[in-house]
Amino acid sequence: MAIDRDVLEAVREMDEHELRRLLILATARLERRGVVLDNQSAKVSLRRQLVRCGKPGCNTCPHGPYYYAYWWEEGRRRSRYVGKLDDLDDPLPE
Repeated sequence: MAIDRDVLEAVREMDEHELRRLLILATARLERRGVVLDNQSAKVSLRRQLVRCGKPGCNTCPHGPYYYAYWWEEGRRRSRYVGKLDDLDDPLPE
């Protein structure tokens, strides 16, 4: 299946944050299909979280699920907000 030219152009125009988010999503989808990725980069785990907004009187908390990427870098645990990923096939474990 060929990748649509509009999709390729959109990827070319993405900034670093958007490219990292795309990489995380693609990695998660490949792993769900049983593909073993053997790369030299840091192991990134994708976690689904429900988030409380902190607004007084909010009757819909917690919100989400939202996805966060976690990895270790220079001895510290790092994280980055990925966003809502409604198109994942199977729900991730909490």
